[in-house]
Amino acid sequence: MTPTDPAPSPAPARGGPVDALDVVRFVTLILAFLSLGFWGYLAWPFPFPSLAFMIGAPLFAIVVWGLFRSPRAPIATDAVGKALVEIAIMGAVVAAWAMLGYPVVAVAFAVLAGVTGVLVFRREDRRGARR
Repeated sequence: MTPTDPAPSPAPARGGPVDALDVVRFVTLILAFLSLGFWGYLAWPFPFPSLAFMIGAPLFAIVVWGLFRSPRAPIATDAVGKALVEIAIMGAVVAAWAMLGYPVVAVAFAVLAGVTGVLVFRREDRRGARR
């Protein structure tokens, strides 16, 4: 490199800074996937259907979330599509807790998922408006 060559530009950052909402949203998603596995284990007779649903339900939710809702989703969707995926996954978790006989946990998770979902949507909407 000679003194007249421009300095190489730094590699673009993969994401922005992580704030408290990102951490709470991440924990909410992990709880959702673990809850679906817990539901699969308890709601079906052991071993075959239980193991299949214990692994399959969270795996399906993770794949759907990764395809349509993740920050770097390979399938681009609009705000309505992202909201529908979010509502379907979080609604399935709420229904699972209610079906297992834990209505208080179902309501608490619904409130947590609803509040964090609205806050994340508003933040994404603001970022989209700036572009």
